[in-house]
Amino acid sequence: MTEDIVLSVVKDAIATAILVSAPILVVATLVGLIISIFQATTQIQEQTLTFVPKLLAVALIGLLMGSWMLHLMISFTTRIFELIANMGG
Repeated sequence: MTEDIVLSVVKDAIATAILVSAPILVVATLVGLIISIFQATTQIQEQTLTFVPKLLAVALIGLLMGSWMLHLMISFTTRIFELIANMGG
């Protein structure tokens, strides 16, 4: 296993992790920002107010984007197994 192969696998793993986690992280951040702005304008300082909308938004994105995320992870896993199989021969 050469250094180039290792760097390629690490780069692919990081890119896949970013792509898989990005939709949930972006939605949670945006919902949190919107609720924070709402709390600042209305001066409602309830700490639990952000929990339920974030939970619902993340669940919705998980349902909508879950198959795409799973496809990315399966594709990455397939590439890794193909690389392992090609190294043995």
